[in-house]
Amino acid sequence: MQPSVTGIAPILSVENLTTSFRVNNEWKSVVRNISFDVAPRETVAIVGESGSGKSVTSLSIMRLLPKATSKIEGKVRLGGKELLSLPEEQMRRVRGNDISMIFQEPMTSLNPIFPIGRQISEALTVHRDISNAEAKAEVIRLLEKVRIPNAKNRFDEYPHQFSGGMRQRVMIAMALATKPKLLIADEPTTALDVTIQGQILDLIKVLQEEEGMSVLFITHDMGVVAEVADRTIVMFRGEQVETGVTDDIFHRGRHPYTRALLSAVPKLGSMGERKLPQRFQIIDTTTGEQIPTADVADTVAKGKTPILDVKDLTTRFDIRSGLFARKSGAVHAVEKVSFQLFAGETLSLVGESGCGKSTTGRSITRLVEPTEGKVTLDGYEVMQLDRSALRTMRRSIQMIFQDPFASLNPRMSVGSAVMEPFVEHHLGTKQQAREKAADLMAKVGLSPDMMRRFPHEFSGGQRQRVAIARALMLDPKVIVADEAVSALDVSIKAQVCNLLLDLQQSLKLAFLFISHDMAVVERVSHRVAVMYLGEIVEIGPRAAVFENPQHPYTQKLIAAVPVPDPSRRSIKRNMSTDEIKSPIRPVDYVPPVRQYREVSEGHLVQVA
Repeated sequence: MQPSVTGIAPILSVENLTTSFRVNNEWKSVVRNISFDVAPRETVAIVGESGSGKSVTSLSIMRLLPKATSKIEGKVRLGGKELLSLPEEQMRRVRGNDISMIFQEPMTSLNPIFPIGRQISEALTVHRDISNAEAKAEVIRLLEKVRIPNAKNRFDEYPHQFSGGMRQRVMIAMALATKPKLLIADEPTTALDVTIQGQILDLIKVLQEEEGMSVLFITHDMGVVAEVADRTIVMFRGEQVETGVTDDIFHRGRHPYTRALLSAVPKLGSMGERKLPQRFQIIDTTTGEQIPTADVADTVAKGKTPILDVKDLTTRFDIRSGLFARKSGAVHAVEKVSFQLFAGETLSLVGESGCGKSTTGRSITRLVEPTEGKVTLDGYEVMQLDRSALRTMRRSIQMIFQDPFASLNPRMSVGSAVMEPFVEHHLGTKQQAREKAADLMAKVGLSPDMMRRFPHEFSGGQRQRVAIARALMLDPKVIVADEAVSALDVSIKAQVCNLLLDLQQSLKLAFLFISHDMAVVERVSHRVAVMYLGEIVEIGPRAAVFENPQHPYTQKLIAAVPVPDPSRRSIKRNMSTDEIKSPIRPVDYVPPVRQYREVSEGHLVQVA
């Protein structure tokens, strides 16, 4: 084991790591000659987009890849011990004991049929000789350490009873149970709300200081890298293209892909007083270089009748309990929400999971039945429509969902999926549907030849383009984009957002853009509405809301956004670990009448 540049022997040393997979009886390398060290108490980030090989690198270190179809070459030493040649039984003792791992999606990593206390206890009893009572006491201590409120009473609760952020805390508690020397965090904050992400990043920093761990942090979010990493490794197409101190990577990055990756990251506050949305910088994934982009023209039809007018929209879900299933309360998912949306305009709904954003979008389209309120869409009184008229109305409004793989039929070719709305609404012949689908595929940047393929043959970004093409098949005037870019890599996210802006300009589309990604919202929006517990607490022009946020919740959301600036690495937000309050109310609950004050023209804030 060689000493690191600091003169201290590294905890982890990786030399010429090459990982190959068997494809059609041939070995194809997906990670090639990766070398790096992780020193004691150091955080090293591996950054890159999907397909760059970063997760395969971590799974190779842990030897978690299937033996029959994978081959790992090179050297991986943990504290001087060579891991790649260890017998499997000894490697099992290393996993979870000396190295622990946190994965991106905690719900798939936790067993839904066992209480979380039992699952963490198992990590302790497998690796340490302790009694069940001692294990329980240690688990409660760990849950308190990762800031789970009321830890003792939550020991016997199941994963589904925790929010996404709290489930991730459970995974961190499990990973820390055996006091590992190295923690590998594989995209641990990607699917989380911005405030929960901030809490998890703070938590990892604090625990690293307290436990003296080393951390290998894998992500595609450069804002997260800036906030947590001492050193950064940039990966592109299975190769390590640049390595260095994080500050040098951000300010003096040499490789074109590093510079392009940084320029594609939307920076909160970079829009300033600009009134119009702005296109994202795009990375050429072949060369790794930046592609120039043009400005966005103004497409908003000002002073005219809004294409969508929502007044006092309320959606509640009854809760029934007892032997006779009597109504015992209600989830107040959306409460007296009002706004207007004009042709060619983007209004963004922002807030944490559970605030009512998606339910608002689904209520407007009546995919969810609202309780009360008035919705006028393109001349239709939405709440008054019967089934036949509702079907006709939906030609004017379409939805794009977060996960295109879940919204596309895996047994249907993408051509058939795109054509289906046109055929179902009897708008023309199959040949006309095919021609229009081919034209839309080209419009969203896909070859019409791809129409014969199935969803699994496309990347995530391509599948989202297919979903956009399908949404456009009926020539809608309003598109509800429900977290449509949240799960995408930075360059794919930039491409899809630019595509939406281009389509808005050419087709005069109005977008209701639902998201928790504040940096993206700032870039694509004309106006922004902030939701909390089913209510709009602040609404106004994008520049007014971001430059002069008035409501405490808006300020909290903006403060939580990771900023791609390494000088902030030592900053801790000291954010509350409380989960968002429950929207469940008793049967006799009467919501208070809300008042709004006007801060500036069109900028309204709820009065406490």
